[in-house]
Amino acid sequence: MQSFNSLLVRTPFFYGWVVVGVAFVTMALGVNARTSFSLLVPPLSNEFGWDRATIAGTFSVGFITSTILSPILGALIGRVGPQFFMPVCVVVVALGFVLAPYSTEPWHFYITLGAMVVGGSVGFSYIGHAFFLPNWFERKRGLAVGIAFSGVGVGSILIFPWMQQVIETEGWRDACLALAIILVVVLLPLNFFLQRGRPEDIGLRPDGRVDDETAAGRSPDARDDNVVDAEWVAKNWTLPIALRTGRFWWLSAAYFCALFAWYAVLVHQTKFLRDIGFSTELTAYALGLVSFAAIFGQIMIGAISDRVGREVAWSISMIGFVACYGFLVLLKSYPSEHLVYAMIIAQGLIGYGMASVFGSVAADMFSGPRYASIFGVLGLCSTLGAAAGPWVMGWLYDLQGTYTQAFYLCAAMAVVSMICMWISAPRHVRLVAGQAAKRIQNRV
Repeated sequence: MQSFNSLLVRTPFFYGWVVVGVAFVTMALGVNARTSFSLLVPPLSNEFGWDRATIAGTFSVGFITSTILSPILGALIGRVGPQFFMPVCVVVVALGFVLAPYSTEPWHFYITLGAMVVGGSVGFSYIGHAFFLPNWFERKRGLAVGIAFSGVGVGSILIFPWMQQVIETEGWRDACLALAIILVVVLLPLNFFLQRGRPEDIGLRPDGRVDDETAAGRSPDARDDNVVDAEWVAKNWTLPIALRTGRFWWLSAAYFCALFAWYAVLVHQTKFLRDIGFSTELTAYALGLVSFAAIFGQIMIGAISDRVGREVAWSISMIGFVACYGFLVLLKSYPSEHLVYAMIIAQGLIGYGMASVFGSVAADMFSGPRYASIFGVLGLCSTLGAAAGPWVMGWLYDLQGTYTQAFYLCAAMAVVSMICMWISAPRHVRLVAGQAAKRIQNRV
């Protein structure tokens, strides 16, 4: 292990991108394993005859589990590191898929596909990677996180059509077992041998620096040009201190509302499109294409956030979700494939870009040794939104027989999220690299 760490130290800049690469593959399989629940909704509904709120409750139970786990995970990942923590989560999720085929009652699925698959996946999904991935970068934090998170799109375009085919030819039970095997074979060794939580763990610095004196050719003082509120940045942030700030709670509200809008459409999209007459093939590809479009959206929005600020990038993404729900409302009256593709672009290319900001903005505001614990509670707030969105949408459908009011509600949640992000004002704590460079030019 010592010789392995020595090799890593000799390739300081490169290894930061190795961490991004491992995260890319892990997200490609891990997040899509969780998202594949949307493909299981139609066969489960047909086989068991349960209403949609009951079935969607599986996803909500999973995110309630994630909500409970997030603060615990934040503390654990700082102690044991992702190279030990993530393989444990992989085993839990795989076991959930293995046990799901034996389920016959709603509570069985709440435990297997809900608590174990959706809940367990939080350790290697967006929240799990946001605990440590921002530690590796400062100047290109948004871009690096965006590239890592874009793995979800690459995986989705491959996994969802494949899984839909397995469901139709072999059944949903065999699809669950096959996915469990893939997770264990690929993700266990990859994370154990290559993933690391902090560059300091192997004698490195963020952005590939090898010491405190050099930062990509700049002096230490130049690295501070992004600081706006020196008193805030100098504070030794702990969870109790963060909880006493307004910024923490506005950021929590922005996360809650955004994930409410995101996961509500993610869970119900397939069933809605099937209800208005689209084929199983198109609905499966639509789900995959949304995440595929997010490949470019997350990289693009991440890069934008590094240049013009987190609030602007977040607002662009929320506008994407508003447009997505607008197209869904139109689709009920005008079921056109062109509108489906417009919805995919709005949701995936624009809306999903918020993930790169989600993984960056908290580190901008609360960086320090206790960051993982602070983000754990922020993750709790965001997973509450992810849990509430699918259940509320299913409940409104069962109550009204239509998704229309639920679509309007989710669009409103996206607008509220945008407002909360601007009030939290990360630009008043640190400037992103593009803003800092502009300030230096103005001084000259």
